[in-house]
Amino acid sequence: MIRSWVFSGSNGTEFRAHAGLAVLRVFSGLSMALAHGINKIPPSEGFVQVTAGMGFPLPVLFAWLAGLAEFGGGLLLALGLGTRPAALAIGITMAVAGFVRHAPDPFRGKELALLYLAVMVLFALAGAGRFSVDAFIRARTRRTSAYW
Repeated sequence: MIRSWVFSGSNGTEFRAHAGLAVLRVFSGLSMALAHGINKIPPSEGFVQVTAGMGFPLPVLFAWLAGLAEFGGGLLLALGLGTRPAALAIGITMAVAGFVRHAPDPFRGKELALLYLAVMVLFALAGAGRFSVDAFIRARTRRTSAYW
């Protein structure tokens, strides 16, 4: 039993794989929204200046987009609602943070943005998993469309 647990993988249909996805999704989504995004809604003048300094043409708009991606996208990710688009929006924001904003920094300075980026790639590819609003909507849609 221990050997099979240690050396087995998951085919993606197991309860424990979906439970793990749910834990990661809720924690990373709430962490993104409440530790990073909430402070950027509305964007401060300093954040707008940082955005302008990265060369974005409409810095106020792009600062709002980044803040909304982090806060709104984080909340959507935590719920598992629109998970793939939310992960894509957060992932793009984290790619800019990791590869543009923190480009000159040592790895330690960009590690968090890159870690969030990796997590967002997972959710963009794998989706939210069984324990999500997306899965509930998908199941309801299948049941309703069976009547048509």
